[in-house]
Amino acid sequence: MFNSNIKVLVGCVVLLLAGQSCTDLDETTYDVIPTDQFGSTAAQQAALIGPLYSGLGDYYGNHNSLNATTDEQIVPTRGGDWKDGDNWKRLYTHTWDPVTDNGQFNGPWTWCYNNITSINQQLGSLTDENVKAELRALRAFFHYKAMDFFGNVIIADQVGAAAPEQKTRTEVFNWIEKELLEVYPKLSETVGGAYYGRFNKYVVDMTLAKMYLNAQVYTGTPRWQDAITRCDNIIKSGKFSLTGDFFENFKVQNQNSSEIILATPFDNSKRGGFNIHMATLHYKNQLTYNLPAAPWNGYATVAEFYNSFSNQDARKKMWIVGQQFDINGKALDDDGVPMVFTPEIPSFEMPAGPAGRLAGVRSQKYEIQKNNTTNDMSNDFVIFRLGDAYLMRGEANFRLGKVADALPDFNLIRRRAGVPEYTAAQLTLDEILAERGRELAWEYHRRQDLIRFGQYTKAWRFKPASEKYRELFPIPRDQISLNPKLKQNPGYN
Repeated sequence: MFNSNIKVLVGCVVLLLAGQSCTDLDETTYDVIPTDQFGSTAAQQAALIGPLYSGLGDYYGNHNSLNATTDEQIVPTRGGDWKDGDNWKRLYTHTWDPVTDNGQFNGPWTWCYNNITSINQQLGSLTDENVKAELRALRAFFHYKAMDFFGNVIIADQVGAAAPEQKTRTEVFNWIEKELLEVYPKLSETVGGAYYGRFNKYVVDMTLAKMYLNAQVYTGTPRWQDAITRCDNIIKSGKFSLTGDFFENFKVQNQNSSEIILATPFDNSKRGGFNIHMATLHYKNQLTYNLPAAPWNGYATVAEFYNSFSNQDARKKMWIVGQQFDINGKALDDDGVPMVFTPEIPSFEMPAGPAGRLAGVRSQKYEIQKNNTTNDMSNDFVIFRLGDAYLMRGEANFRLGKVADALPDFNLIRRRAGVPEYTAAQLTLDEILAERGRELAWEYHRRQDLIRFGQYTKAWRFKPASEKYRELFPIPRDQISLNPKLKQNPGYN
């Protein structure tokens, strides 16, 4: 399942380097290209970019804990489990501290800029314009994520720049937009195959659509029509289609989904790291799926979010509730108490015992791989998909007052979910946010959505209203120490 193209490219580089270790220095070789000559052709240059996509595979790992700052994911304390120095409680209640939680934010920062540095180091040796365009697009994407998380960040567009200047969020936005528009004509229109998991025109369209949809947050100036244009490029290309079954996008072997625009490939043996089932399932769900180890009983959702799905909504099956069974259908228990997951979580910090261990709805949006041999699964993690493009276009049209144009996009998504279509009177901003939540839960768009709708700092279950400055994460103190030109975001000083 792992992207065969990237796997082959990485393998080729490894083999080439391994070939240089021959101890007979006088041996004439005919099947190995010397490293100082490799990269002289377009095909060889394309091969060199394979390893650079490995960093994109850490998208899941750098978003899953930050999603706990939203109303769709909670990691409550169950006895001593998941106490973790109250880290999860601070994330959920928006009381994180730039000193205590420095590591929490330094991880995403270094993920962005370490990958940017690797790309910059490779760009200097490339001559093929199409390959360079693809890498520049990937580099711009990492800048986009840094801008989204931290606001005023640095633009790293070259190697060796000492103590780069911090730029305003608007400056970074404008630079990313310029980069993506410049490389766009040179990007491929190929979908799938060798381009699965790579940046083509449609991935850039989706990145720009996200930026334009949130432009009012980023720059103070709305760009709704520009968001529509980029979504149109994707939808009208004919290269993608909604899957008949919503869950086809998240099954163990989901690489052939007609809806996926960008995913990061995972494989339980060749490219590990995707273990969301371990984070959410109860310890004894090991027996439900015949897993090699007991899950960790952490991530859940709150009752209010779960209850936003009607019973006829097919997407509600992404949640696990009720009595749990082993793989042979035998009812499970927790210390003699029937193992029944209940939507209600009585408090963020619960005492030890079955009641606390069983509280909260768990996720099975990504199909849980039964009879697995490792703690990692082979589902590819979806970053962008067509369903979101329809919802973004619908929202942008609605915000422009074009309700008649917005309705078909939302109703296309609702028909697949098996729920009644909206009428014009039913379509409101609150309902649009709720529908995005139902369609995109745990795909890590929720923080961005809540901020755009002005809901991120409001009070919700176990969380009081928070300050507006919490819409940005603090600049990691480690980075400020390394670069004195970096200034902390307001509110965190």
